[in-house]
Formats: sequence, structure tokens, C-alpha cells
Amino acid sequence: MIFNYITWNIRPEIFIIPEDIYLIGGLSIRWYGLLFAMSFIVGYIIMKRIFDNEGIGEKVLDQLSTYMIVFTILGARLGHCLFYEPDYYLAHPLDMLKICEGGLASHGAAVGILIGLYVFARNNKKPYLWILDRIVIVVALAGFFIRTGNLMNSEIFGDITTLPWGFYFERYYDPFFTTDPRHPTQIYEALSYLMIFIYLFRKYWKVEGKTTHGELFGYFLVLLFSVRFLIEFIKVPQVGFEENMALNMGQILSIPFVLVGVYLLYNAHKKKEA
Repeated sequence: MIFNYITWNIRPEIFIIPEDIYLIGGLSIRWYGLLFAMSFIVGYIIMKRIFDNEGIGEKVLDQLSTYMIVFTILGARLGHCLFYEPDYYLAHPLDMLKICEGGLASHGAAVGILIGLYVFARNNKKPYLWILDRIVIVVALAGFFIRTGNLMNSEIFGDITTLPWGFYFERYYDPFFTTDPRHPTQIYEALSYLMIFIYLFRKYWKVEGKTTHGELFGYFLVLLFSVRFLIEFIKVPQVGFEENMALNMGQILSIPFVLVGVYLLYNAHKKKEA
């Protein structure tokens, strides 16, 4: 049987605790939250294997995990507020704290991670590129989990499509977007990030961690943000002001990351030839 489209009507909540049981109001456990948490749990397991390979203690890994959680969430939230809805959030700054209402930007998360890892590297007297080369392996995998969470939320999808795997996102809040099948760009990105993770993971273990500083980080930046740049062409704009832009905000923010990645790969190649 050939399907002309896929009806996506998955509830974003795994289960809901009613208000009469949870005394301070109803409580829901959502797929997005579970998958977001999984990105840190699985990432911790993978980083422990990497740190064990290089003789680094678990105490350092625990410190790294704390930095990653705090700076990822802060960066993602501030990135969404300042990149996509600055007028509203600058007028209502306390609403930036309402993470539970949604609004996290991957580019903001990237900036937050870079800042957090710089602080970590300084405190632990490690080369900055050394930790970046290792952490991007699990960051790519985290992207897979998070985009899967976006799919479960029926959000961040693409333009109308006639392809047989087009999705009807029936639970999206705006009925205008639920009448036609659309590109499941969450799946496109999730699978791309999973492949990037596999590539970086294999590349690290192929040389047992003895990579040129900046090489894995460079590959990560070029691959991930090139994918992001291309998929944005078929995505529904996240905010209204993007509708008349030749390149949307996600694409504009991706360009400097790709350029930095190209520079790092060029330097790593020169070091190998030296």
C-alpha cells in the first residue's frame, strides 16, 4: 500500500496527573521533556566512556554536565527571546523565565554551550578546543532527541508537500496549518543529526581520541549548520517577521557557524601536514 500522507495526531503528553490529585494544579509529563532529559542522560554515558578512555575522573565529568545543563537551557531560552521575539520579551523580561511555556532556540543553545565550555576549560586548565571536540559528539545526538521532541509536540514543521510522507499535524494550535500535508522537517533534522553523531563518534574512536585540536568541532559546525541552513528553505517561518526575508533568522545565524567550522578544518589540515 502506498500512503499519500501521514496523519500525525500524537498527544504531546505521556500522561497527565489531574488537578484533584496534584493539589497545586494539573501536572503533565511530556514527550519533549522526556527526550530533552534523555539527551543529557545518554550524553553523560557517552562522555563517561570518552573520559575513561583518556583517564579523566568522574568528578570532572559531573562538573562538565552541570555546566552543560545550565548553559544549554539559559542559552536556548535567551536565544529564542532575543533572536525571535525581542520586542515582546524586552518589554516583559520576567516572561523569559517561563521556560515551561516553550520557546528554545538551537542557535542560542549553541552560544550558551560555547560560553559554558569556555568557563569549564578555564577552571580545569584544559584547552578550549579539546573539550569542544569531545562535547560536540553528544551535542549532535542531543539534536536528534530534541528534534524528535519537536515532532511529538507537532511543531517546527515544513511547507506544504505532495510527497507521500507528508504529515498532517492535526494538533497544531493554528487550524490554517492543519489542512494540508507538510514536510516533517523535524524528522529530516533528527535523522541528519543522528548521522552526524555517528560520523563524529566513529571518527573519535578510529584514532582513540588522538584527533587534531579543532577537527571534530570543525566537522560538527560545517555539517550540522549546513543541514540546518538547507532545511530552513522548506520550513514554516517561526515568527512573522521572517516571512519576507530572503534568508530567515535560522539561516542567517547558521552562516557564521559554518564559516568558523571551515576555518577550524583548514587549520587542522595544516597542522596534520606540518
